[in-house]
Amino acid sequence: MATGETGFSDVAYDLISVQYHALKGGHDYGQYVRDAENAGKNEIADFFRKVMEEDSRRAAKCHDYLVQLAAAKEAGPAAA
Repeated sequence: MATGETGFSDVAYDLISVQYHALKGGHDYGQYVRDAENAGKNEIADFFRKVMEEDSRRAAKCHDYLVQLAAAKEAGPAAA
């Protein structure tokens, strides 16, 4: 498995990146939900909730894959 400059496999790095952005988005979307609710835009608030749920599932799936890579010792510096 290819290893990037970080010492972690490219695949692990990519999964961590997607997970980070999904979690960061989920945090930000909470504010978007509140903004839409405060503006009386319930349909838009529901849309933001759906996006937040999708990102939550995406982050969880990344976690599952990272656990698999770690168990196979294919994620971190030990894999090099």
